[in-house]
Amino acid sequence: MSYDLCLSKKAEKPYYIEHIRTGVYTLEELCFYLYHNICLIDETILNEGLCDWIRDELGLTKLYRQLYERLEKKDGAAFFVLPIFREIGYLSPQELREFQEQLTRLEVQSEDMKQKLRGDYLVREKMFARAIWEYGQILKRRNPGKLGTQFYAAVLNNMGAAYAGLFQFERAASCFWESYGMMKTKETFRKYVSTLPLFLSDEAYQEKLKEIGADTYLVQKIQEYNAKLCRQPEFTAALRRMCAREPEQVTEELKEQYCRSTKI
Repeated sequence: MSYDLCLSKKAEKPYYIEHIRTGVYTLEELCFYLYHNICLIDETILNEGLCDWIRDELGLTKLYRQLYERLEKKDGAAFFVLPIFREIGYLSPQELREFQEQLTRLEVQSEDMKQKLRGDYLVREKMFARAIWEYGQILKRRNPGKLGTQFYAAVLNNMGAAYAGLFQFERAASCFWESYGMMKTKETFRKYVSTLPLFLSDEAYQEKLKEIGADTYLVQKIQEYNAKLCRQPEFTAALRRMCAREPEQVTEELKEQYCRSTKI
């Protein structure tokens, strides 16, 4: 048995959301996306196209006029989004205030910072290719004097994580090494050393360690730490669950995840 909890009209044609490469059919679905993806709220969704969709597909003429007026006045994302939530009472008054405060704080950030937050969110959602694109845009217009070396080191570090999610380990290692060159943190060095064996032979790995002058004791500690991570209960439990399932089902799910992660 299933229940349709949508109170508003369902559109015949969906509104396509570029960041997640999917469409929404109801105002409830749109509100769910906006509320749970605050870092992704930008001009790619808050535009005339959304206004027209709300008028033409959902028949909400009054809301359409409200939103179009907000666009013309350039009031900002917070003032644009709130009428959408209020239309169906999606959030309580307290939740509305908290959401508005969050979005307002986000709006005053620099474009680079907002783009980094989008990239970080996409990495958490395993949409790695899109995250890499976001990080790449930041690095193209890099201005260390504006946000500082630490910011760009963090961008490179997270870009490395995104490449690793796509199994592009050589590119991941390159990002980690560049990040480490900017901010010599132990964690970034650990990621770099840990990534090397994933694409280098044992001989090439040892040569690379010599080339960078890696401390033998430190490398040993990194290897011990990684081995400990692999023995953690949650890791071994997840591995057992995967092994207990049908190989075909696991393969199909992994294919779907990989296709989603590689969409730009």
